[in-house]
Amino acid sequence: MPPWAWRRAFPRTALRAIEAEIRQSETRHGGEIRFAIENSLPASWVWRGMSARHRAVEVFSFLRVWDTEHNSGVLVYLLLADRDIEIVADRGIAARVDAGAWDAVARSMEAAFGRGEFERGVREGIRQISALLAAHFPPGAHNPDELPDRPVVLPHGYE
Repeated sequence: MPPWAWRRAFPRTALRAIEAEIRQSETRHGGEIRFAIENSLPASWVWRGMSARHRAVEVFSFLRVWDTEHNSGVLVYLLLADRDIEIVADRGIAARVDAGAWDAVARSMEAAFGRGEFERGVREGIRQISALLAAHFPPGAHNPDELPDRPVVLPHGYE
């Protein structure tokens, strides 16, 4: 996949809308949401058995999504070449939200991507994640924005 392919699915206006959706959603719960896009994985990684899930866990670590006061970070990782969404929740959230709930959100987003509705799929996924977080992590009196809201586009082969 060419390194610029993500721009067709996510032009600047879409990235700004996703950032605004994340910022607004975080006022309704005590969690933190990050969204990362990666065009594709290098062939050598795939040959060595790298899966989208494994890569999402690496990105979760690199972006320091785990670095929140209440272990309330959630990474939404998109491997664009496969239109594969992986959701990685920090331990504070994972203890309260069943893995099936995250899978349902991911499948909903992937269905929208299959129709070519990338921005809509991500924004709806963020709304669904926000509802889960609001139910299990309501905002406290002190609800700081601990992680950046801006989507991250990972360069090809980034380690």
